[in-house]
Amino acid sequence: MDLGIANKKALVCASSKGLGRACAEFLAADGVHLTLVARGADALAQTAADIRARYKVEVTEVATDITTPAGREAALKACPEPDILINNAGGPPPGDFRNWTRDDWIKALDANMLTPIELIKATVDGMMARKWGRIVNITSAAVKAPIDQLGLSNGARAGLTGFVAGLSRKTIVNGVTINNLLPGPFVTDRIRTTNAAEASKAGIPVDALIEKRSKEHPAGRFGDPAEFGAACAFLCSQYAGFITGQNLLLDGGAFRGTLS
Repeated sequence: MDLGIANKKALVCASSKGLGRACAEFLAADGVHLTLVARGADALAQTAADIRARYKVEVTEVATDITTPAGREAALKACPEPDILINNAGGPPPGDFRNWTRDDWIKALDANMLTPIELIKATVDGMMARKWGRIVNITSAAVKAPIDQLGLSNGARAGLTGFVAGLSRKTIVNGVTINNLLPGPFVTDRIRTTNAAEASKAGIPVDALIEKRSKEHPAGRFGDPAEFGAACAFLCSQYAGFITGQNLLLDGGAFRGTLS
């Protein structure tokens, strides 16, 4: 299926591995030229080289921390007028809210709410002037069903969701959609982090706990990042111009509400 986005330009954050890389790969497969951003220079360089070789698209890499003003400046200097913006940043650590300081909350808000808003602010007017744009925010299934130990993520991502709900209704008239992708458990490095504390408390290896939980999941497994990347690419396609302000939950049926 031709998604109609060949030769568009995309800025993809936190894209050296995991869900961000999956999104980048599926965009590249449809001929999108990429600016990839991540903190780890070595992993980023390897990902960029792999995508260039496989998909024959232009790939620019920016090794920086997108959650800082300097990092955002570097990313936007490399890709000042993206047609597609994929907002993504590592989630804050799990824990007990009684132990979180104000600095912990500010760091979570900077990474998972304010950074996406700043990048949207820097790019959305140009998209609207060109009458085409796609913005996808990678958030979390916790927006739909909060997870107790991920309170920092619950709060920050819910704030971004509320902001997007208002803005997305104002941009679509100019061909710009803004949507959120909400991942449940996927086979990425993040899943080890979020399960480490409970595994330690239970006195079992984290891999054993992950395997147990994956078998108990309604799908009988955790998600493949490729499934996430394909959903992202569709939301960025020419066929998704009538979808905006939505929260697409990719959790294999774990959310048990009637309306998702």
